[in-house]
Amino acid sequence: MSNLPIEQEVFQSSEPEALKYGEREIQEGQLITFPNPRVGRRYEVSISLPEFTCKCPFSGYPDFATLHLTYVPHERVVELKSLKLYINSYRDRYISHEESINQILDDFVAACDPEEVKLVGDFNPRGNVHTCVEVRHQRMTP
Repeated sequence: MSNLPIEQEVFQSSEPEALKYGEREIQEGQLITFPNPRVGRRYEVSISLPEFTCKCPFSGYPDFATLHLTYVPHERVVELKSLKLYINSYRDRYISHEESINQILDDFVAACDPEEVKLVGDFNPRGNVHTCVEVRHQRMTP
């Protein structure tokens, strides 16, 4: 056995690097739903997303949050991997705490049309300021 360092050639291309598969999935991501297996039964789904990130539209600094999504399904239920990819699509967006949480709720309601939903964005403190944004939606009955 030799303890000599292994030499590796590093090839640098002048062409832009292709997206990695995870980046592609995030970029192509959209909220996917499937039929509620228990239409007519009222039940609650709680989802925690502890790695939400976006960028401050003023400073460009990253903001980090834990999202807490709780909803009562109507006819559709969100597919969890699609939700994860959708949430990850915010990581390079310049968007305020308030707008990000409201936009996520709007997109979730458009995809699932739940009976009711609550979304809380619990942002990590930055500059000695801790922000929680809570939004709700309730389905209108015909």
